[in-house]
Amino acid sequence: MPKRHRSPKSRGGPPLAAKRDLYIELIAKGASNSAASRAAGVNRRTGTRWRRGRTSVDHAGRTRTYAPIIDQPRKLSDRFLSEGERVLIGDGLIAGRSIRAIAVELGRSASTVSREIRRNCDPVSAKYRPFCAHRQAVERRHRSKASKLASNAELRAFVQVNLDRRWSPEQIAQSLPIEFETRPEMRVCHETIYQALYRPQHGALHRPAARVLRSGRSRRRPQRRLDRRMTRFVEPMTMISERPAEVSSRLVAGHWEGDLIMGRKNRSAIGTLVERTTRFVMLLHLPDGHNANQVSTALIDAVNLLPEHLRRSLTWDQGSEMGCHGDFSLATGTPVFFCNPASPWQRGLNENTNGLLRQYFPKGTDLSVHSPDVLAAVAAELNQRPRKVLAWKTPQHHLERLRESG
Repeated sequence: MPKRHRSPKSRGGPPLAAKRDLYIELIAKGASNSAASRAAGVNRRTGTRWRRGRTSVDHAGRTRTYAPIIDQPRKLSDRFLSEGERVLIGDGLIAGRSIRAIAVELGRSASTVSREIRRNCDPVSAKYRPFCAHRQAVERRHRSKASKLASNAELRAFVQVNLDRRWSPEQIAQSLPIEFETRPEMRVCHETIYQALYRPQHGALHRPAARVLRSGRSRRRPQRRLDRRMTRFVEPMTMISERPAEVSSRLVAGHWEGDLIMGRKNRSAIGTLVERTTRFVMLLHLPDGHNANQVSTALIDAVNLLPEHLRRSLTWDQGSEMGCHGDFSLATGTPVFFCNPASPWQRGLNENTNGLLRQYFPKGTDLSVHSPDVLAAVAAELNQRPRKVLAWKTPQHHLERLRESG
């Protein structure tokens, strides 16, 4: 029987291979992941996997790593000295300037400059040569080094045992100095444990990350730095730092905080508004969804029921549901101030109120089943509850007095 000649393994069937080639070509031309995925006819998540690679764990616990199909040069973090900065250090030393003067010119710490000179000066002449120094630093950064967990069996066993006890990597790292007080070799930071879980081929931890981490993830979720996050609004935001001082003092009523409480799988929501001085609560009925137009319409209807002196400002987070904040401000005369990213404490009163509301609307339930009458009844119950911060008066009592005085 003649041998069948098997063709070399390709990257997928012809249709998928063609889509990948088109995706690679578009990325090379500077297209974004979303645009390239859309043009290639694949899901945006597929494009992300192609671009970054992926790691999967099968039912037997075996880990398979798929390399990215695009070679992307790694951008060096700004915290490392560049070759140009090392040239400036060399020029400064030749000119006889002090380390502190050089550090001020670079915008770096004096200890950074001092450490750079000490580490990378020429070992023979003891002089600092910037190009040689930069070459030494690059070689030192790229050298291979065995993981601490891979080389210390006792440390690795301690980490593995406590991962099986459902300890977090940080809890394990902090317990090591207590458990092994006189043994400095039994130390590891929590980031090393995370890297060993996400990249088991380097860390020698044979524990599937998805099974031992509370997040259930098998790979690290990429996140933008706070200062590089892109705004999701067309109209410019007014940040909380520009909010009038009277809002923080709580001496003037009419300043509100708002948010959404989400239902099961984020498919339903209820809008929440709470007044900072009186703690008065209003709930927004959102039966058809919680996109920007729907939230804006509900906010306009609710806030326009208030007298003018009780709608001075609204503070919200940077959720996409506030994409029509300009329309809301135009219709109500109420400016909107936005909190900084990942800063829920800047709307602390609203966060506390949302916690109270979870007694009525538990997490993981469908919130669209609640009628406007139910929301009104819940809001009335909270507003008629005496509060210690209000000298045991109710939010309803204080708001009614403000309505009459206005």
